Amino acid sequence: MAAAWGRAKRALATKLCIRVPTRQNALDEDSSSPPSGWEACPSSPPAEAARDSVTEEKVRSPSVSLRRLSSSGSRSSNSKRVCAICLGGMRTSHGQALFTAECSHKFHFHCITSNVRHGNHICPICRAEWKELPFQGTQPTDATHGRARVSPVNWPQDDGHMTVVRRLSHTYSGNLQEQFPVFRAPEVHIFNDDEHIDLQPGTMDGNNAVTGSVEIKTYSEFQAIQQSVTQKVFSILIRLKAPKSLDSVNSRAPLDLVTVLDVSGSMKGAKLALLKSAMSFVIQTLGPNDRLSVIAFSSTPRRLFPLRRMTITGQMRALQSVNSLVDGGGTNIADGLKMGAKVIEQRRLKNPVCSIILLSDGQDTYSLPSYDGVQQNHSVLVPPSILPGTGNHVQIHTFGFGADHDSAAMHSIAETSSGTFSFIDAEGSIQNGFAQCIGGLLSVVVKEMQLGIECVDEGVLLTSIKSGSYTSQVAEDDRNGSVDIGDLYADEERAFLITLQVPAAQGPTVLIKPSCIYQDAVTAENIQVHGEEVSVQRPAYFVDCKMCPEVEREWHRVQAMEDMSAARAAAEGGAFSQAVSILEGRTRILESQAAHSSDSQCLALITELREMQERVESQRRYDESGRAYMLAGLSSHSWQRATARGDSTELTTQIHTYQTPSMVDMLHRSQALVPSIVAMLNHSPTVAPSRSSSQPIRPTKSFSERLP
Repeated sequence: MAAAWGRAKRALATKLCIRVPTRQNALDEDSSSPPSGWEACPSSPPAEAARDSVTEEKVRSPSVSLRRLSSSGSRSSNSKRVCAICLGGMRTSHGQALFTAECSHKFHFHCITSNVRHGNHICPICRAEWKELPFQGTQPTDATHGRARVSPVNWPQDDGHMTVVRRLSHTYSGNLQEQFPVFRAPEVHIFNDDEHIDLQPGTMDGNNAVTGSVEIKTYSEFQAIQQSVTQKVFSILIRLKAPKSLDSVNSRAPLDLVTVLDVSGSMKGAKLALLKSAMSFVIQTLGPNDRLSVIAFSSTPRRLFPLRRMTITGQMRALQSVNSLVDGGGTNIADGLKMGAKVIEQRRLKNPVCSIILLSDGQDTYSLPSYDGVQQNHSVLVPPSILPGTGNHVQIHTFGFGADHDSAAMHSIAETSSGTFSFIDAEGSIQNGFAQCIGGLLSVVVKEMQLGIECVDEGVLLTSIKSGSYTSQVAEDDRNGSVDIGDLYADEERAFLITLQVPAAQGPTVLIKPSCIYQDAVTAENIQVHGEEVSVQRPAYFVDCKMCPEVEREWHRVQAMEDMSAARAAAEGGAFSQAVSILEGRTRILESQAAHSSDSQCLALITELREMQERVESQRRYDESGRAYMLAGLSSHSWQRATARGDSTELTTQIHTYQTPSMVDMLHRSQALVPSIVAMLNHSPTVAPSRSSSQPIRPTKSFSERLP
């Protein structure tokens, strides 16, 4: 045994490379004796012949790479057989190189060189400042063999330095630092370590993934206009509906998801437990072609693991990492998003769908100092590299958790990135909020969609497009217009009201021809769809036409959204009675409309407006929940996409606007698990009782289908 140990030490002095048994042996073997089973890596004949002379010469040199292994360190405890950077065993097979620092602490060579490369020049264990540092680089002549170097700080970089071959173990790919947060390396700022994915078309069943294409339907305000009349404002509703998608994992577009989670001190107790439960649901919902990376932030951000495929193994490791989260520190949203953006930007490979989910229960005091009476620009929290118009544009879906979060900042982050803002009022419903969001992200069928509008007959002019938060533009000659829509979930709809100026004319007037172009999310095929031309009859006499119900219903929705925005502006100025008055006025109009048709959309808007009235009646109520509730509602209506607020994620609620079948299905799965968890956690006084319960699943309906 002693002879074997001597050979190992000599091998370290000449090659800095040793071969050891398995990681388990390194952890379990008796530490009272020198390690057995160690043998030197094979040396080349020249090196073997000159071994003794080289060893004698280089042991006398100050090189850190040639210092002897500390016999006391090797005989101390099992912890000294574990690399303090990756927490992997340092006696792994396949000849990993080890590095012994001048303070006698040992590390994997590739771990410590990576650590030094990112500016860390002190020992991760004892914090001693090193005078001699390991250096790893690629020599021009050995670039294909992954050779590494060990160099003191002041050594010139030439070919005379000792080099070692870096041989990584293929038997163990785990990283124990993800499971045990006690010892961790300083945060790495290079994130091109995403797990490999197969982007070949054969990995997805593209032929059967999506049934049909986007549907374009149009509705004219009136069927006829007297031929001698010039109509200054004539409304047309353009409705788009995304195709259906099959439920198979292999028939949908895979997702790259980065979750940026607040784990500051205010998340302690039940909040953090609920967050872990929600993340557990997300992890187990993702498929083997989806990838997930988790960023946890408090005063500083930390990446728990890189973009990793959610295979069974990937899910287990992700669950272990999430369950190891602990609370503490401040709230630095900006740095958390910056790290999340870097994960997206530096990916080597990209899945077709990508998104960021941000959750926070506090206010960013690091990037946005508080100044009384000064309007803060919260959009600066969004990294510029992922804004719309860049090659890495990513939607950020934000979740304000509890009553103390900064709803204005979270809404601004979502709005700037074309994402949605959800308000988790009852903290026990966080899993439902995540479930609804994930249900949409896992059903994306349309990407980069743009609606085009072309006026046909001479004299017809396009005067406006009611597009909410979507970017729209009208040409200078008022003859063309467009709306940038982006992604659509399966069965999701978008409705846009346009207004035209229609000249006097004899005979039928052809008004517009709509079209849209988009990319199939599964096949990446560019598809163009042309809608039917919209025309209006021109009788010689006056015709008393009734307004089209679909157009009237959409006008009510648009005007309700405008009144919500006006009421919020009044509340921000302290005019709470005025805010209540604006909402009451719109509620009465909708109640009158609902009395004639019992329209589901009107009923949902009435319920929501009444809820808003209650939450803006005073400064206290508005600060507690009114602001966040209104912003989440505005986010939903302006993007025409479901968000969580109040009881909107419960299966029996009336406020289920814009939910798709995939979202409803995911909510049903979530709520089958929620009651027992929430019942247990709601014993804590910090958590508001959740109103969710096991209810029969309700069918989802789009507004166009909710007709009397």
